[in-house]
Amino acid sequence: MPLVVLCGLPYSGRSRRAEELRGALEAEGRAVCVVDDAAVLGAEDATVYGDSAREKALRGALRAAVERRLSRRDVVILDSLNYIKGFRYELYCLARAARTPLCLVYCVRPGSVSAGPRAAADPSPNGGAGQRPRAEDGGRPLAAGAAVRREPWAAEPQEAEQETAAPALPAFGTLEFEESARLGSIASYPPELMEALTVRFEAPDSRNRWDRPLFTLVGLEAPLPLAEIRAALFENQAPPPHQSTQSQPLASGSFLHQLDQVTSQVLAGLMEAQKSAVPGDLLKLPGTTEHLRFTRPLTMAELSRLRRQFISYTKMHPNNENLPQLANMFLQYLSQSLH
Repeated sequence: MPLVVLCGLPYSGRSRRAEELRGALEAEGRAVCVVDDAAVLGAEDATVYGDSAREKALRGALRAAVERRLSRRDVVILDSLNYIKGFRYELYCLARAARTPLCLVYCVRPGSVSAGPRAAADPSPNGGAGQRPRAEDGGRPLAAGAAVRREPWAAEPQEAEQETAAPALPAFGTLEFEESARLGSIASYPPELMEALTVRFEAPDSRNRWDRPLFTLVGLEAPLPLAEIRAALFENQAPPPHQSTQSQPLASGSFLHQLDQVTSQVLAGLMEAQKSAVPGDLLKLPGTTEHLRFTRPLTMAELSRLRRQFISYTKMHPNNENLPQLANMFLQYLSQSLH
């Protein structure tokens, strides 16, 4: 069943959205499993995000927990920061390997600049969560010449399509932290850690295939788009798997031997038939039901090269159903390659 990835900084209402979505899906009779930091660590611990080694281990444990629970029965909701686009790409690969749809729900704290003005105005599946944030849209700007710090463990996906800018630092007040910790989270994130997470945060971008369909929710007042999420999870097709990960069709142990034998017989028949042929003749070769139009004399070196190419291609797609047609397939390949 589908995978729902929640993304957002602490105190953004992410866990509440996960519970809201789980309640809505369970009310429809669907089995739902929520994977979060507390389920992996035993208790929510904010200090894990201040240690690169512990955070890397946490991401590995979350990924393993999601992979174990992806099945035909349950909807899996991953409730964690998921702020590194490389990790979100890994989750996309898990869903693709399991042949199940997924969607991303991006939660933004009101007043934060992590989503930008367009995301706040357009919480559509392909909304503006990936737009580059501007410092004047509600947060304090970075100091002139300040470098955006990226930690070494924030791995980049190998197939990244677009770069996502790191957001500027928002202003966090002490009272706001205390209230958010009291109402929204068990763990307490100190201001220094919040600023570090904000600098490292890589906002989702709907232009990246691993970040879509994307639903951006600003604050708890914005209604959860249940109809759109249902459509993304239960009506969309799963991401297409890579051809390299697909099982090859079953082939008998003698497939390659027969392939070599049939192509050799076709070449021998062609070399013999062209001795008495004139350009324009249709050559009938042994073991085939089709004809090859003779246009010019062919050398054994040229035919052997085409035979090796045909064998290399056919070995990549072995299928016992093609055995009776191997001679005709090779003749068609010769006809297309020689003209």
